[in-house]
Amino acid sequence: MDIRQITPTYYVAPQLSPELMTAYKEAGITRILCNRPDEEVPPTHAAAAMQSAAEAAGLEFVAQPLTHATLNEETVARNRQIGADQDGVTLAYCASGTRSCIAWALGQAGEQSADAILAAAQAGGYNLDNLRPYLEQHAP
Repeated sequence: MDIRQITPTYYVAPQLSPELMTAYKEAGITRILCNRPDEEVPPTHAAAAMQSAAEAAGLEFVAQPLTHATLNEETVARNRQIGADQDGVTLAYCASGTRSCIAWALGQAGEQSADAILAAAQAGGYNLDNLRPYLEQHAP
């Protein structure tokens, strides 16, 4: 189980396994945020299958597929609204966790300093230094 803490209430991960949903719940996760488009996975890991497994384990499930083409202000805002801004603990996943971490970081622009955002990402194992100019431009 490879879940990486970004904040006390927001974690990211590479592709999740439907059979581990109970373990995610036992780890304190309350919501699964699927950032991976169905086109990238076999049917056993499509959003509908993952949602069924998550809900059977007592977890909330939300799908917000992200691609480089759809990673815009609107989807970043929605991702933040259904993930980082909710009560409980969110586990967002995609292929490697990078898109989920990038979406979180972009959603924090204007709320935290670039250094704080990049340090949180780095603590989770993600180097997002390429986002520094954008984050600094939008710093509080």
